[in-house]
Amino acid sequence: MPRQQRVVLVDENNVWRKNIKAMLTKADLMVIGEAEDGITGLKLIRARQPDIVLIEAMLPGMTGLELASIVHGDKLAPVIMMCNAYYQDLLAKAVSAHVYGFLVKPVDEHQLIASVEVATARYAEIVNIEDEIRQLKDKLETRKILEKAKGILMNTLGLNEAEAFRRIQKQSMNRRISMRAVAEAIILTHNM
Repeated sequence: MPRQQRVVLVDENNVWRKNIKAMLTKADLMVIGEAEDGITGLKLIRARQPDIVLIEAMLPGMTGLELASIVHGDKLAPVIMMCNAYYQDLLAKAVSAHVYGFLVKPVDEHQLIASVEVATARYAEIVNIEDEIRQLKDKLETRKILEKAKGILMNTLGLNEAEAFRRIQKQSMNRRISMRAVAEAIILTHNM
């Protein structure tokens, strides 16, 4: 059974928070925190680490847009922005703040739940893609370092590419360290 989605609500209007919380709870989502302003909301989001955050656009202390931008920049959770009326410029600013959904109050229960599900799914996809990109960059960097170390061994010891690779591989196994660490040591030693 999948883990229950954990939600933080940030809205200065207590009545709206209660209504949204009731809708989320009915849909088996767990509200793990509520805040009335952006600064308290940010502290709560950092402390509770929710799966998704619902933020009112107009908050005291720190606007919902500023909060959404920080939450996105720090990769804390996906954000769904809520507002009392539709404004094209507000929507454009919400897009710039990297929100995953935009709802106009009064919020329909089905739209809310659908938005939460889509936002969490898209966020998970993006996190996975970013992780894959990081891994690929690391592999590429490792390959570059290995190539450079092989070149050094080939030039200084007169080895061919396969022999240089085997030498790095053997050192890696003998010392129980990664081939990248061996290659970095070769490069460092050569540069001294």
